[in-house]
Amino acid sequence: MSFRTYHDPLHHGISLDSDKPEECMAMELIDSMPFQRLRRIKQLGPAFLTFHGAESSRFTHSLGVFHIARKAFRRLLKLDPGLKEFQGILYAAALLHDIGHGPLSHTGEEMFGLQHERWSAYVIKNHPAIKSSLDSFREGTSIAVAELLCNGNSRNSIIKDLISSQLDCDRLDYLLRDSYSTGTSYGKLDLDRIITALSISPDGKLAIEPKGLMAVEHYLVVRNLMYRSVYNHRLNEVCSWMLEQVIRIARKLGPNQIWADKHMAIWLWHPDEIDLKTFLANDDNRTTYHLLRWEEDAPEPLSTICRRFLRRDLLKALNIDQLNNEEQLEALAKARSLTEKQGEDPDFLCGLRHQQFHSYEPYKGGLRLWDGNNLRALEQVSPLIQGLIDPARSAWLIHPKEIHQDLKKELTV
Repeated sequence: MSFRTYHDPLHHGISLDSDKPEECMAMELIDSMPFQRLRRIKQLGPAFLTFHGAESSRFTHSLGVFHIARKAFRRLLKLDPGLKEFQGILYAAALLHDIGHGPLSHTGEEMFGLQHERWSAYVIKNHPAIKSSLDSFREGTSIAVAELLCNGNSRNSIIKDLISSQLDCDRLDYLLRDSYSTGTSYGKLDLDRIITALSISPDGKLAIEPKGLMAVEHYLVVRNLMYRSVYNHRLNEVCSWMLEQVIRIARKLGPNQIWADKHMAIWLWHPDEIDLKTFLANDDNRTTYHLLRWEEDAPEPLSTICRRFLRRDLLKALNIDQLNNEEQLEALAKARSLTEKQGEDPDFLCGLRHQQFHSYEPYKGGLRLWDGNNLRALEQVSPLIQGLIDPARSAWLIHPKEIHQDLKKELTV
């Protein structure tokens, strides 16, 4: 028998017992190289430049998602013992849902143009340690987990909803964890109340008991606030945009003008040739090392952009979402003109960055309230949730700080 405990700052002791087949499998997955790699990928990407405590990893988050999934499963198993058949798939999917993240998490997806869901499925189906652990537990588990994570396919809708829905275990953990690590107060929610209110509707899908309505309302408001205050923070948008420029410039300069090791060379100039080994070789450490090298010896403008990012000499951003599309393009033209007058290259220092966020989407796995007699959509019961359906949009005009005051005067914002 083997027993281990991970001491988590949010969930406290996350214990695993190898005498339980599903947890034995989980221990093997955690010990695999691809899962250990998640220690070297920041949960919030470059947000540590905005919130200095945002240093937690995808490893830590993935353990938290597993913990919440296990708690939710135990609750729902009492309502439907038939869920036992899917326990291993749920545990594995909860642990491995982020196994396909590249450097700097979601920012890395924008930088390199990859989809972590697709890569998660690829790693699960092709890495020997992960595939063998899953299929040794039960034949076909690797394919089932990959299909669930990549395409949202599952033979059981409850398992699918716990992994990917508007009230999934991933969201429940990252809101709590990201609030904790950034030092903000917006992400606090009543996790225990939500879990104890989970139910199963007559059609076999996930539902909420009426006693959990306020906790779920709170959760959806929390998510809205976290996106507005943390995930889509002005400086986060600037950092992500700058890193996208770094990769764009590096790809344009090519291998004859800048150094890259054999793995990064494939990521930059031959992305269609990234295989399993090359994918897993890249993490925050390797990418950051390349930024350091490029700061020192790459030609302009790559050297300057890397230096600005590494030294936190960041660009500025003005909120121009009150302007229409034509006016936004005119504002960008003014920023470019002012930047040129400063002797700088606007192609790499000026840009527009748009974001759109849905706090609640009733037609994408909308949540439902089940009181034992009536099944109703949450937005029909809660005016608060109804008010969260319209998307929130933002538009940022990114530019050098040297022109910030002149640009504000010209735009009168």
